[in-house]
Amino acid sequence: MGTRAPAMWRGMGRLNRRIEALIASGRGPRGTVLLLTTTGRRSGLPRVTPLQFERVDGAYVVASARGAQADWFRNAVADPHVTLQVGDRTLHGLARAVVEAGEIADLLELRRRRRPVMIRLIMMVEGVSPWASRARLERFAQGKAMLVVEVAQE
Repeated sequence: MGTRAPAMWRGMGRLNRRIEALIASGRGPRGTVLLLTTTGRRSGLPRVTPLQFERVDGAYVVASARGAQADWFRNAVADPHVTLQVGDRTLHGLARAVVEAGEIADLLELRRRRRPVMIRLIMMVEGVSPWASRARLERFAQGKAMLVVEVAQE
């Protein structure tokens, strides 16, 4: 496979830039999307990515459909000191990478309860029944990844 990203991921990059601009200007899906700023693992430059999030036990949790291959995830693994923009608040935190299928399945179950329409759509696009059993969720979660970000203070 070449170095070019698949068309879907290039399209997501364009969409992410639009969402980032909307959120930065005070508009956009502020209650469900945050801006994660990581430090580029090779460039050392700040990299901003809009991501859906959940609050879990005081932490911010974001997931990667691309698994551990997502650039923002790899950047956070290389340097776990990250910044979040949530609404009009800027928070500094420490990211913990999670690739264990059970923990990711826990997040999927939580999202099915909190945001049933969105997570069901995502699961159907991925070929998984929105009413999948726990065992099926764990199989689906294999190869996915998430970050748990503990913020310094709010």
